[in-house]
Amino acid sequence: MTTLAIIGGTGLTQMEGLTVTRREMVKTPYGAPSCPIVFGELGGRPVAFLARHGSTHRIPPHRVNYCANLWALHSVGVERIIAVGAVGGIGEDCLVGAIVVPDQIIDYTHSRESTFFDGGEDPVEHIDFSYPYDENLRQALISSARKAGDISVVDNGVYGATQGPRLETAAEIRRMAQDGCTIVGMTGMPEASLAAELGMAYACCGVVINPAAGTNDQPVDINALPAAIADAMTNARGVLMHTLQAESD
Repeated sequence: MTTLAIIGGTGLTQMEGLTVTRREMVKTPYGAPSCPIVFGELGGRPVAFLARHGSTHRIPPHRVNYCANLWALHSVGVERIIAVGAVGGIGEDCLVGAIVVPDQIIDYTHSRESTFFDGGEDPVEHIDFSYPYDENLRQALISSARKAGDISVVDNGVYGATQGPRLETAAEIRRMAQDGCTIVGMTGMPEASLAAELGMAYACCGVVINPAAGTNDQPVDINALPAAIADAMTNARGVLMHTLQAESD
């Protein structure tokens, strides 16, 4: 049974090296997921892969059907999720190309379907979200990133989840830095909390593609992002391959 899934974000709409065995478009009570789930083997380990923004990267972060995505993965037997996402660096050590494995998250998003416990006939349920990321998965990612080669690894941090699809203002980043955020992204929530509601272990592999607004006194160079994303996701693929190979040993 495939118990581990990779959710790919911007720059990772397909998983190179994945030997595909089947694809399945899962029906859920929450509508359609972003795309079919791809099942196969990577590094000798069975894995499921889901492109968060769709296979053609057409779904913006605030329109992703997070409920459907997580429900679909859970329904096919996934118990653990590694979520890859492109992020901006706020902390001094979160430089372009670095792999950041955060241990905390702050939610600045709004108007997203953010829970499976949304009223109806079932009683209200609350989850403990004190520590949003699974520590075993975090440590596996950290260890693999350090083995993957010449990659800068940041083994903790706070992910600030913003609404998107626009990037943030310099003032917003200053506020987030004051709040303790070290990276900024647009898809970390409600993905992490929905996984927790379903009892799935979840960890984030944040790939820094640019300095966050105002951190280097320069505007974000939008035209340079595609090349930065391509380079950074090469690092992410290496980390994922090492993580799966370690599980096979």
